[in-house]
Amino acid sequence: MTAATDNDANAPAAKHTMHTPPVVSRTDWERAREQMRVKEKAQTRARDALAAERRRMPWMAVDGTYAFEGPAGKVSLAQLFDGRRQLIVYRAFFEPGVFGWPEHACRGCSMVADQVAHVAHLNARDTTLVFVSRAPQADIARLKARMGWQHIPWFSLTDRFDADFGVDEWHGTNVFYRDGDRVWRTYFLNNRGDEQMGGTWNYLDITPLGRQEVWEDSPQGYPQTPTYKWWNWHDNYDAQAAPDRKWVEISEAGEAAFRNRPDATDTGAGTKP
Repeated sequence: MTAATDNDANAPAAKHTMHTPPVVSRTDWERAREQMRVKEKAQTRARDALAAERRRMPWMAVDGTYAFEGPAGKVSLAQLFDGRRQLIVYRAFFEPGVFGWPEHACRGCSMVADQVAHVAHLNARDTTLVFVSRAPQADIARLKARMGWQHIPWFSLTDRFDADFGVDEWHGTNVFYRDGDRVWRTYFLNNRGDEQMGGTWNYLDITPLGRQEVWEDSPQGYPQTPTYKWWNWHDNYDAQAAPDRKWVEISEAGEAAFRNRPDATDTGAGTKP
């Protein structure tokens, strides 16, 4: 099948031909979908296995001291954790010399910010997400208000943190783990690795503790809780620390119903569909 389409919506009469896939019957379409689903399931299992490997990567001790400027003043790297064990730091380029300054941050970094889910879900898994830039706090506050990013904690860089962790010239995401005042770097990604960031699950998958659900393959002694049970509305975590009994019943019934479906297949991830 071919279809004519505009190459440029603003260009008069400029067209090219797209060679689209064939149109088939419902039966043939379902067969093709099932073939693709097998590959997607394999990809899911491979992704889970890769995350399990990532949780077994060696850690690097962070020996230097770093300071950041926040809405309430200066804070240390350990204080960025906000009392939690895991920290994800995304280097966003918003500063003089960046295209868009001072009205906007870098376009690519802005797309990442637009995708960030509510951080309450990360916080519930003992994980803090922050953005850092070299812009002053007054400019960051203005940008967050303009772009609707008030839910993202955003700090100003004041020293060599970006250079020491590979994000002085290009965006990137660093992951850290804290035990008291001791901090370790556990993972880093950039380039197309940042494309997948923004969703709760993808963020948790790059942390040393992972999603912390019982189906995961994690080292012995790692914290894990029953799948689904910790989920909550983003405005209800503080009010309800323990899993809601009714939600536990609903989630268990839903999982059982899924398992009994004739098209349900094992994903290689325990009880996770």
